[in-house]
Amino acid sequence: MTLPEDLKQQILHAVAEDGGAKAAMLEALRLVQQAEGWVSDARLAQVADLLGVSTAELDSIATFYSLIFRKPVGQTVILLCDGASCWMNGGDALRQALMDRLGIGFGQTTADGRYSLINSACVGGCDRAPALLIGPDRRLVGPLSPEGVAQLLEGEL
Repeated sequence: MTLPEDLKQQILHAVAEDGGAKAAMLEALRLVQQAEGWVSDARLAQVADLLGVSTAELDSIATFYSLIFRKPVGQTVILLCDGASCWMNGGDALRQALMDRLGIGFGQTTADGRYSLINSACVGGCDRAPALLIGPDRRLVGPLSPEGVAQLLEGEL
């Protein structure tokens, strides 16, 4: 499985726009994830080769950023804030309600492949704590109570 030509061209465009291969590493990973939902080992190696960097160097970027997924994720990704503001405003109870409702822990995906739950240091919603980001558009939801989890997952929030 080779890097699709359109994806290759997008990455090369990023290299030209961002000031070189090293500057474009994160954008290249983001482009792969946008196209495929996550960054597999094979794709990481292909992108590293295209950029002229080592796989270890590119992987260090991929694993540093929590929003670059190095394993398959569910159709809907839930990024739950575990920052101080969310924690102080009931984040622990919200986290437990999500894990109980989904039957998974952080970094896991439901058996049906529908949801992945990922903790995030901050989602930028301190004024709406406790908060989370959900879906492909990373919609900010908050403040969210444990009682609102069912409505969230049923698409009513």
